Amino acid sequence: MGSLRYLLAVLALALSPLNSAQSAPPLERGAAITDPLALRELDRGLFGLARMLSASSGEPLTDSALFALPAVASIRKSLDDEFERYIERHKSRLANETIGVGPQFDFQLFDREQLYSQATRFVLAGIVNRMDRAFVAPDSCGEIRLIYRLTQIDAPPVGDHGASARLPMTLNLVLKARADGSAAALTCATIARRWLDTGNAPLTGAALADRLRAPDGPLASIGPGNIERIETNLQIVHVAQSPQHEFRTDYLLKVFDYDRKANVFEEATLEDQIDRERLLSDEKLKGEFKAWLLDPSHLAEFDRGTVLIPQEFLAKAAIAPIPIGFSASPSQPSFGLMQGEGDNPVFSNAEVVTALQKAAARGIKLQNIRSVAGFARRLNDITCAGCHQTRGIGGFHFPGVDWMAQNPNNATIVPASPHFFGDQVRRREILTEIQDGKAVDFSRGFSERPQLRGSHELAGTEYDDGWGAHCYGARPKAADNDKSYTAWGCAKGLSCQVMSEASRMGMCFVGNR
Repeated sequence: MGSLRYLLAVLALALSPLNSAQSAPPLERGAAITDPLALRELDRGLFGLARMLSASSGEPLTDSALFALPAVASIRKSLDDEFERYIERHKSRLANETIGVGPQFDFQLFDREQLYSQATRFVLAGIVNRMDRAFVAPDSCGEIRLIYRLTQIDAPPVGDHGASARLPMTLNLVLKARADGSAAALTCATIARRWLDTGNAPLTGAALADRLRAPDGPLASIGPGNIERIETNLQIVHVAQSPQHEFRTDYLLKVFDYDRKANVFEEATLEDQIDRERLLSDEKLKGEFKAWLLDPSHLAEFDRGTVLIPQEFLAKAAIAPIPIGFSASPSQPSFGLMQGEGDNPVFSNAEVVTALQKAAARGIKLQNIRSVAGFARRLNDITCAGCHQTRGIGGFHFPGVDWMAQNPNNATIVPASPHFFGDQVRRREILTEIQDGKAVDFSRGFSERPQLRGSHELAGTEYDDGWGAHCYGARPKAADNDKSYTAWGCAKGLSCQVMSEASRMGMCFVGNR
């Protein structure tokens, strides 16, 4: 299927009122704050970006003022450097294709003047509990993320719904769920219980904001002292559909760790973002990475989605082209690492098979990776770029709510992607396990199919096996099917319409073929 056809199918799913996950109870209950009027109250108070960065007494922080802050100046320089590198790469590879700001160019660049302008600012668009990531830093109990969307100030409403003039960029302020030096009474179980209790309360708007900020509310212990890093995601280039080009957008992903002593954000590697170009050009590094990942203990973590790849194998920036369709292509972040994808791959099929056999011999039961194809899929979706390419809304998993719109409660406006909503069952179960003091299962499935954990909440929906779900087109003979995807079926009345004969991947639709 062509990339435009794929994009239209994804957008139809994402924008359908039936898929907005707003029916009661909402999927994100207890694990995310998406109520627009509550977010408006929080943005105007302690959780506006200005207050969180301790930059002012609470007045909204325009982008010109934000990027003038000493702590943030390094982010601006890093983003500018990435733009220049992107432009140079484009000119060297596509010298006949113009690139610049505006529709007159073949490749339309993000307008950095708007990013650093007095007429734009980052607006709080959602709050997401990521205590399911406590395996990374147990003492911090995982993360809480304040997600801000770049928005033009005082611009006229856009479209039939009167949306605010938002720009394709998010800034994710990542916080420790429990700050260093917190009182002993503030346990991980206490924080999880506060989130779950608030999710069960039928509150909206200002009442919900008050509950969140209450002394025993989930945001009571959140402030500038919790800041750990900033993550940015922006649409660096847009290519319009034309006789010469298919529709395409490129998203730039960056991470900046916070140095509390120096009070500055510093460029950092992206978690599990494999540096493909460096690996493929360095035989020594390639061998070290292969040996590290195929070690049975690391392979088990890789299978469970809890692997933390060492920094020496990681990149400090990623470009995620959208859309990519269902077939393996150079647009995927790990393309070229597997046999059959290039002249000098990192992993041969035989090496992967041997590693899987060694893991089985040691009694390691793999949950997801049961084949070479499953290994290759995990190589992509473990990365930041690969995850953002999977079941997203464009290049975002959380565009966020628009409380500045004329009708902020419009139920057809989806705050997050199918991948985000499909993962809520897993995240809530982890919160419950933390709350109850049980052993926590931090594992996750592939990004394309949610880990159901025995729940039937997603049955028959686009997130699991319903219309638009990603699926595997099984062949008549069981022996001919890939064991990594045997459960990727469709609900009754639907069939898997295969989009890639090589991978047998497709989407659940009505009809047979």
